[in-house]
Amino acid sequence: MTSLPAPYRRTVNDSGISVSPIAWGMWRSHGSVDEVATLLNTALEAGIDFIDTADIYGFDGENGFGDVEAKLGEVFSADPSLRQRITLVTKGGIMPPLPYDQSREYMQSALEKSLSRLGTDMIDLYLIHRPDILTHPQDLARFLDDAVASGKVRAIGVSNFTTAQIEALSGFLDTPLSATQPEISPLRIEPFDNGEMDQAMRLGLTPMAWSPLGGGRLMRPESERDRRVARVLGEVAEELGVDRAVAAYSWLMAHPAGIVPIVGSQKRERITEAAQAMQVSWSREQWYKVFTAARGASLP
Repeated sequence: MTSLPAPYRRTVNDSGISVSPIAWGMWRSHGSVDEVATLLNTALEAGIDFIDTADIYGFDGENGFGDVEAKLGEVFSADPSLRQRITLVTKGGIMPPLPYDQSREYMQSALEKSLSRLGTDMIDLYLIHRPDILTHPQDLARFLDDAVASGKVRAIGVSNFTTAQIEALSGFLDTPLSATQPEISPLRIEPFDNGEMDQAMRLGLTPMAWSPLGGGRLMRPESERDRRVARVLGEVAEELGVDRAVAAYSWLMAHPAGIVPIVGSQKRERITEAAQAMQVSWSREQWYKVFTAARGASLP
């Protein structure tokens, strides 16, 4: 039985940035500044230093657009050492109610506002949140190259872009993309077959998987397929001696593209538990058992 190695720290393309193989995502950070600080420290104590946010996070919260970035900025202000201990990821390009705007003028403004809310002079990894069909990739590339040249952004990437959109943008960039953030989970396996992970490996992009638990459906199955995948994942999780969520994270991390699952929980115990995935090794037989369950058909 061939074993796949347990995950190790990831290097984000040629940026020189080294990150934990798991990220903590803040899209559901609706708590107080003190609660955000507690969860951030929990992640760091668990060995998770890759922190993902976005300017739109908190938009449905009490303080609206930019709320989560602003809270994180207050955390950094209270304890500046925290900023130095993390790799900070944020995203821009969604502007309600348009909903998207990646014109050079808007993106320059969005970046400056993110920097101000976060109380930092540099973002480690800046992602374009979703593609704006009405912006030419050359214009977006000019903004991204300028952002890196200015020293305000260390590395760049995209979120929810198709392979064709990534190729188009890459063709106009002087600075290579370092990361891509698609939805991937045992319930969404399309990126393994549609070229997304192949492209990521070819271009050296670090894939950051959002919704790695299938929007929670791996823990609370809704459809017949959900139940089938959750059952098989649970069987392997028992073999591995871990929780089903930990198994889901480590299943993604076993892929050769170096997938980094983004843990979205806002509970301390779940963040701590997620870090167990860094120690899990899968056999090929176990990995393909889950993949086959997700496909709903035997492999050819």
